Amino acid sequence: MSSVPPPPSSQAPSGRRFGATALASTALVSALLGGGTVHLLSHREEAPHAHAAPSPSPETGEKATPRFQCPMHPAIVQDTPGKCPICGMDLVSMASSPTTPGGPTVEGLATVAIDPSRQQLIGLRTAPVMEGKVGGTWRTNGRIAQDETRIRRVHMKVPAFVERVFADFTGKPVRQGEPLFAVYSPELLAAQEEYLLALRTREALSQAGGMTTDGDALVAAARRKLELWDVPQATLERLTRTGEATRTLTLVSPISGVITKKDVVEGARLELGATPYEIVDLSRVWVLADVYESELRHVKVGMPATLQLKAFPHRVFAGKVSFLDPVLDSATRTVKVRLEFPNPDGDLRPEMFGEVVLRGASRDALKIPADAVVPTGTTHVVFVSLGDGHFAPREVRLGESDGKSVEVTSGLKAGDQVVTGANFLVDSESRLRASLSALTSSSSGAMAAPAPAAPPASSGHHGGH
Repeated sequence: MSSVPPPPSSQAPSGRRFGATALASTALVSALLGGGTVHLLSHREEAPHAHAAPSPSPETGEKATPRFQCPMHPAIVQDTPGKCPICGMDLVSMASSPTTPGGPTVEGLATVAIDPSRQQLIGLRTAPVMEGKVGGTWRTNGRIAQDETRIRRVHMKVPAFVERVFADFTGKPVRQGEPLFAVYSPELLAAQEEYLLALRTREALSQAGGMTTDGDALVAAARRKLELWDVPQATLERLTRTGEATRTLTLVSPISGVITKKDVVEGARLELGATPYEIVDLSRVWVLADVYESELRHVKVGMPATLQLKAFPHRVFAGKVSFLDPVLDSATRTVKVRLEFPNPDGDLRPEMFGEVVLRGASRDALKIPADAVVPTGTTHVVFVSLGDGHFAPREVRLGESDGKSVEVTSGLKAGDQVVTGANFLVDSESRLRASLSALTSSSSGAMAAPAPAAPPASSGHHGGH
């Protein structure tokens, strides 16, 4: 009895198993890459034939045929130029495409290729790494405030009735000694009479040949009382000269400045301790600014500074640091810095905002535009132009910054071109390409692994036939 031939399904179990494994792996990688399952699958199936790079012949020494790859989808590789079936980008030669950025690689980032037309579309620009002065200026925002040492309040030291108001509105500029208001006060009138009586007593004692020192003491005491009640010197001299008390007394401004508070009208009664006026001298003002904790070591009392305002875009005001707050703000991690600026024309008005530039000693170092730096959380990265539309990530260490440029202490050299426009888009594409490359590498390794050998057919399959 002749033996029954094995069924067709048992002739090549290993081949079918490998094909099923490869197909499943390819489908998984295609799904992860997204949007290109059919295209990636077709390329994977052709990989053993169309994508195999010819090896140079040892007899002829001919070079291998160049292969072309999509910059965005590294799984797309073919032997002829063309466009990526997924994103439509031009394929680039793998021989000419750089695999290393010309420096230390950055984990999680890869070199990207961007054609000139796409660079223009996304607004990509580059700037050279230059040597220049760094660390000489620190910029911050400042708010103009009143100089608290130049604020004066006018107090009533005796009850009185307001007869007339001369400084009649808030914001009016006044000069030292200029009349503010006139009042009638029985106490002031009685004090004038006491002063005149002391003058007459001293005169009588002098004519009688008595002790003139007693008369001088009486006059000095009466005059001192009027002075303590803020009676002006001009009024006391007139009172001494004429010998007649006046019904009303005029009180004058103690300083030159601007009236910032007015609480008095004609006919009002002012009690003891009332504050009818507040006057501020604005010939010098303060500017309050915040300095970060990391920059605090550069700020010193007496350091020169400048101020620029939107109200006067073509003017630069000069001042200096006068005070550093001894307490750090725990919420903002900044220190309040007070600067003094002369204000002879009154152009610096309280509550204006402007840009403050603190000016210190500078030094020579490499620097790049501040917008070229892409922070990653723990490090800083820039993208360096390699030419031919290729951009490589480069980790850098930074030093001082003035807000517009930043010092580079390592990672770059003079003359390197770094991306300053659309660098976050380049960063996103670099991260995507690095992720796709990692997925492709792991998928290729899994597909290249040999399939386990099929178990031999048992004799039991033949016994029944």
